[in-house]
Amino acid sequence: MKVAVKATDLSKAYQLGTFGTGTISRDFERYWARVRGKEDPFLQIGETNDRTSKGESNVVWSLKDINFEIEQGEAVGIIGKNGAGKSTLLKILSRITAPTTGVINLRGRVASLLEVGTGFHPELTGRENIFLNGAILGMRKAEIKRKLDEIVDFSGVERYIETPVKRYSSGMYVRLAFAVAAHLESEILIVDEVLAVGDAEFQRKCLGKIGDVTKNEGRTVLFVSHNMAAIKSLCKRALVLDNGRLVYQGNQLNAVNFYQLNNNLPSVFEHQGKYDTAPGNDNIRIKSFKVTPISGETIFISTGAYFTLVFYNYKPNINLDATFELKNGDDVVVFHQGVLISTNNDAKKGVYTVTGTLPPNLLNTGKYSFKIIFGENQRYELFSITEFIKFEVLNESAGSNSFIAPGIIRPYLNYKVDFQYS
Repeated sequence: MKVAVKATDLSKAYQLGTFGTGTISRDFERYWARVRGKEDPFLQIGETNDRTSKGESNVVWSLKDINFEIEQGEAVGIIGKNGAGKSTLLKILSRITAPTTGVINLRGRVASLLEVGTGFHPELTGRENIFLNGAILGMRKAEIKRKLDEIVDFSGVERYIETPVKRYSSGMYVRLAFAVAAHLESEILIVDEVLAVGDAEFQRKCLGKIGDVTKNEGRTVLFVSHNMAAIKSLCKRALVLDNGRLVYQGNQLNAVNFYQLNNNLPSVFEHQGKYDTAPGNDNIRIKSFKVTPISGETIFISTGAYFTLVFYNYKPNINLDATFELKNGDDVVVFHQGVLISTNNDAKKGVYTVTGTLPPNLLNTGKYSFKIIFGENQRYELFSITEFIKFEVLNESAGSNSFIAPGIIRPYLNYKVDFQYS
């Protein structure tokens, strides 16, 4: 099988703050190293792109020593936390930016969908932008015309196809941009998380098209997403990035498991200091949040669990509410449900405790995470925190997650079977 994409010792450094080293002599030293084909001496002190810690250097490595090969016709997912270097890698592959060091080899034309409106001219109509994008990809006018009706139909913006795209909504932009990238005859298709802008129906349509171009058309696809279910279903392999480094590559199921295991959050949070230093803001501060089994020491399918939230409210005389959103390991929402804490504008300053129950025989085996949203009158957000804690539901019959049945829930349905002799 031919290699469609190959990265060798790929690195990308960015300089923070003002450009230049600060002195003419150092700038000349950098120039002289480049003339001789040597490494920039001031890149050697660059730091890993870890946004959670304060650095000393003004040079950070967004990518560092990346090596991989992608075969023609392969669908490969790229996963990692925000700031891991995913978008930087795609921009290098799309030739929007150049690597600082290393080499990237591409076999075939590349169509990219990176950010809303990338590659579109705002003053041109949707139709004119289709031809512009095709020309940029090196396609002839006749080739684009042959695909035009199919692109317009897929995008669902036929009514506005003669309208300048500067008047499009972000959703319309994405619809047309994806339709162009997916239908024009490029050998490599690169798609960033931009699909999240579209509605659920269009996302399903896009994911179906991505699956189609790999299986039926033999095109190479690089797909960045935080939706682990999409990565599992569309891709055969995945790359995991962390702080600019490639930390895992292999089978997509193993890659997703690696990513999730290395990004676990505690199942119990308890703030030890004063309330004013706890997570939150001037409205809400969270003292503790924990998920515990209803019985025993382990959460199994049949045991269920309690979740308990303790927080301090600083905003009196409002209708206060809290919403709990539970997601599974594939980032699919299991439920999004709120509770009214006060109903007659009688919220008080002080400590509130909210306890909920996840009934036995509800959740399937797997990993789950909670998001908490505090609001006023179920409309105005006071504070929210994403993936605050995670917990795992085990299958007691297996003692682990080795055998996972499909589905998000695993209810006990209390079947009854009757039989009569004929």
